[in-house]
Amino acid sequence: MSARPAATRRTVLRGAALAPVAGLGLTGCGGGGDDRSAPLAGPVELGPESEVAAGGAKLYRDHNVVVNRGDDGSLTAYNTVCTHAGCPINKLDGTRLVCPCHGSEFDATTGKVLREPAVAPLKPLAVEVKNGTLVAKPRD
Repeated sequence: MSARPAATRRTVLRGAALAPVAGLGLTGCGGGGDDRSAPLAGPVELGPESEVAAGGAKLYRDHNVVVNRGDDGSLTAYNTVCTHAGCPINKLDGTRLVCPCHGSEFDATTGKVLREPAVAPLKPLAVEVKNGTLVAKPRD
């Protein structure tokens, strides 16, 4: 006979209910083992230039890039990996980027922090148009 008491139904159900929540907490702070938050290693094609209207911004989640077009037509781009814990930012509200992990917010037009816990701005990227397609790459 075992000296350990058998787990009750309540204990098993509580453990099953908490397991997904614990997993979210671990993946929410980065380090999940995937490359979604890896910085750009080289140039990437984002999409048609026409996707970014004057005075607007577009978030390219697959590449962790946000591109802005000023009212004068100039383009700027930033890496959208949060500078607080390395989470990929997945929400653009107007020109405000919102990190899903801890609520940091950034200005998509300047990369500056609007809301902590992040304190460092987003990393700027080079962006250009090649044959009508937006191309982002690390700055030299």
